[in-house]
Amino acid sequence: MSAHTESRFTAEVYGKRLERAAELTREASLDGLLITPGPDLQYLIGSRAQSFERLTCLVIPASGQTPSVVIPKMELASLAGSAAGELGLQVLDWTDGIDPYRMVKSALNAGARVAVDDAMPALHLLPIAATLTTLPVSATSVLRELRMSKDASEIDALRRAGAAIDRVHARVGEWLRPGRTEAEVAADIAAAIVEEGHTEAAFVIVGSGPNGADPHHAVSDRRIEAGDVVVVDIGGPVEPGYYSDSTRTYVLGEPDAEIAARIGALERAQAAAVAAVRPGVTAESIDAAARKVLTEAGFGEFFIHRTGHGIGLSVHEEPYIVEGNDIVLVPGMAFSIEPGIYFRGEWGARIEDIVVVTEDGCEPMNRRPHGLTVL
Repeated sequence: MSAHTESRFTAEVYGKRLERAAELTREASLDGLLITPGPDLQYLIGSRAQSFERLTCLVIPASGQTPSVVIPKMELASLAGSAAGELGLQVLDWTDGIDPYRMVKSALNAGARVAVDDAMPALHLLPIAATLTTLPVSATSVLRELRMSKDASEIDALRRAGAAIDRVHARVGEWLRPGRTEAEVAADIAAAIVEEGHTEAAFVIVGSGPNGADPHHAVSDRRIEAGDVVVVDIGGPVEPGYYSDSTRTYVLGEPDAEIAARIGALERAQAAAVAAVRPGVTAESIDAAARKVLTEAGFGEFFIHRTGHGIGLSVHEEPYIVEGNDIVLVPGMAFSIEPGIYFRGEWGARIEDIVVVTEDGCEPMNRRPHGLTVL
């Protein structure tokens, strides 16, 4: 039986996550976990409720009580698509004039020490702290442990996302040609991202010529010229909300030898980083593997960002593949490997795949050719 429905996983998947969340909360010597709308709430119960001035909050006691959802009565419909009903969560609805923060307190044991998600608005955090009379702590360590290592259902979603964005990259030649603006090409790519199975185009970067030297350039009205090197970095979510993110570099016409050599070094750096991924090594060692190749080729100073970032229900999440991050990789961790080289005022290039750590290496989610694509 599939663990995936159209907009969320099965209740069994979320039930296991709630149990693990409570276990990690106990291990952190805390009594409860409070989660407001955002990726963490979606991860735990499949809810895509939005955060407004009225409090919606998932309350997960570390032990002894059933998790509760404190929610405005007028927002009850936002729970309809979640697993809350099947999980048997207590729904504590409230109307204007009722103090929802006291309802949070009532769902916990007296004097409870709680952790809150890192996206909880101060609008709600401060009243919760005042009501509980104890200062909440950050739940980052608990939630990081939960979300960093993906389960089988999440990895399947990432595979589908990777295949969908690969299909878009396979079509870039339909739109990328001299005389068109970056914005025109990006509009066609955004439409294709949806056509190929995403729910939306979360981001489209088309960096042509000198614009490609800006890693986070989006699009502009610059007209693409013959001979341009063009960075295309694209992605979006597939149901139930897991993101793709893939970058390839294109050139309009045969490149000169210097451009080809530089991008050849970038391709080797990306491949070296992918080859270095396995359980037991650190995140920073993957960054070092890519950086070593580019430095030895004479391009180290032109690699100006980290090698990668985690991905899942958020485009950027932990683990970050960067110098100084000594977290040890374990199976199920998913992240990008995307070294780049940027020559200000001239051109830039980047190659990016999403990979998932396996028992003995990694599984790439993207399968498109990595070298410079000549159009």
